[in-house]
Amino acid sequence: MNLIQIKTCLISVSDKTGIVDLAKFLQQHNVKILSTGGTFKLLQQHHINAQEVADFTGCAEMLDGRVKTLHPKIHGGLLAINDDPIHQQQSKQHNIESIDLLIVNLYPFIETVATTSQEDLIIENIDIGGPAMIRSAAKNFAYKTVITSSKQYQLLQERLINNNFATNLDFRRLLASQAFANIANYDVAIAQWFTGDLNIYAQHKKQLRYGENSHQQANIYSDCSLFGIANATILQGKELSYNNYNDADAAFMLVNEFNRPACAIIKHSNPCGVAIGNNICDAFNKAFTADAKSAYGGIVAVNGNIDLATAKAISAIFFEVIIAPSIDEDAKILLSAKKNLRILLANYRQANSMQLKSISGGFLAQSPDNTLPAISDLTCMSDKKLTTAQLDQLLFAFTVCKHTKSNAIVVANNYQTYGLGIGQTNRVDACQIACEKAKNMSTKDFSGAFLASDAFFPFADNIEIASSYQISGIIAPAGSIRDNEVIAKANELDMALYFTNTRHFRH
Repeated sequence: MNLIQIKTCLISVSDKTGIVDLAKFLQQHNVKILSTGGTFKLLQQHHINAQEVADFTGCAEMLDGRVKTLHPKIHGGLLAINDDPIHQQQSKQHNIESIDLLIVNLYPFIETVATTSQEDLIIENIDIGGPAMIRSAAKNFAYKTVITSSKQYQLLQERLINNNFATNLDFRRLLASQAFANIANYDVAIAQWFTGDLNIYAQHKKQLRYGENSHQQANIYSDCSLFGIANATILQGKELSYNNYNDADAAFMLVNEFNRPACAIIKHSNPCGVAIGNNICDAFNKAFTADAKSAYGGIVAVNGNIDLATAKAISAIFFEVIIAPSIDEDAKILLSAKKNLRILLANYRQANSMQLKSISGGFLAQSPDNTLPAISDLTCMSDKKLTTAQLDQLLFAFTVCKHTKSNAIVVANNYQTYGLGIGQTNRVDACQIACEKAKNMSTKDFSGAFLASDAFFPFADNIEIASSYQISGIIAPAGSIRDNEVIAKANELDMALYFTNTRHFRH
């Protein structure tokens, strides 16, 4: 098993979660503890007997702490091979003691980039000594144990207790692999900040029960941005599935488009009801009644706090997942009665990371689709014009359309979706489905609704369909060779038609 006794440990952590308890555990078992800077002071405050690294090396910290562990006594203690006579002779000659256990986590570079654009602060959070020590200990995993996350502390203690305060080779190899992955992701994040180019880095979060189907394996990874569904806090509920994560992301990204109180309800990654309301509860009720039959068992995302009234409305229906930026305590207690309901609290800032899609033999990458027109960007192509308030409704429909699968048509009114034609192989079918669904929602006053298309109309037949359902205004991207025919048909049928310069295909 190649057991190595833990006699000396070096601790240097930025994230100090759990480190005091771990250090006390080590001290109780007569482990000599070395430490640096803020960690050393923290251990002193808790009466833990530690030796400061500057005292151990005989070299004071310098350059505002930039240089403290870059010293032969540190790296020699980590890199020396225990059963190599030459290494041991040279270690003795240079007074280098073995460091058996290294506990290091890195400066919060990724977290700093996520919260500030201040360059000096970001640069100061590029760790140098930490990765260097991690590499030294991980390279020498045959003899050294390296811990790089507070999540590993409990496992370390269990292994030490079970092995007479020693670690075995398989455990050290596992920790080394995790350590190299840790610093690789860290370095890639730094490179991406400098260049702005695509550098893929991801932290494995957990293995999922299965993938899109039960015979597929699946895992979830975080890009460490602190943004969105992959980095959300799960308050309650059973384990999320691959499909839950996929649908939750679709709901989150859609509702994140709106500044006013909004709700999106998603099934199979497509919206079945979206609405803007006077408050979050009102937005939820409007989104639910937009298509109550489809909403059952769906994913709900709101862009504001969940209060007790909203929680009561949500709890009356079966949903899989609820996503929000925050939730009141009484609302959390009410929803906790639904044991299987997952509640996720997510960071709702704008996404800037590259979007990736796997294909056979590789992957595609693109910048996020963060573009939406303002009212001032719309061009009226028809004789009939809409008021500013009506144009705002038109943009609501177009925003929802951006998050539906192409070919896509969205019919909406009163900041509420009425009918959605999603993922059709031709735009005529998409238009017909959206309008017919809207008409069949008998609780709504359908006349005078607004229609959005994710891409241009190739023929005027879509305008004829919309007119037959009494649509009052249409928004679509320009670009068809038959744009003039489409405009002429809108004028003939006395409909308002507005063009944008951007399309929003979603495949």
